[in-house]
Amino acid sequence: MTIREVRQLGDVVLREISEEVKEIDEEILTLLKDMAETMYDAGGVGIAAPQVGELKRIVVIDVEKGQGLINLINPEIIETEESHEVTEGCLSIEHKKKRGKLLRPVKVTVKALNEKGEEFTMTGENLLAQAFCHEIDHLDGILIVDKVTEWLPKVEDKAEEDK
Repeated sequence: MTIREVRQLGDVVLREISEEVKEIDEEILTLLKDMAETMYDAGGVGIAAPQVGELKRIVVIDVEKGQGLINLINPEIIETEESHEVTEGCLSIEHKKKRGKLLRPVKVTVKALNEKGEEFTMTGENLLAQAFCHEIDHLDGILIVDKVTEWLPKVEDKAEEDK
């Protein structure tokens, strides 16, 4: 496995629309492993293929830190329920420093393929629902900067305020 460079805001690949995966081969399986390793190394709960420079419709999520890795190939949101304001950051936008408030569904159902090519549906609530939306947005070139209603102070700015 390889830790890949996480692309940052301003990199054109983050604004591109990702292509559907037609075949799950060794290259895709390696990408899934690399994405998971990169996400864990960066301290994130999810990462999308464009964030590591690959325009493929692939997402990995683990909101339980090592307890429940979810691989999503060609994911689609098929149902959402309610909305609420959440605080969110992004590995591609000054991760761990800049966070913002935005609206996300409370409950989200997705349809995708797993690493074996089997179709499945999964419903997530709260943080998992948020991660589904955030990462699938990346596949369509949508970033949280497009949705944030209010930016919060950077972590180091907050630390200075607390002194």
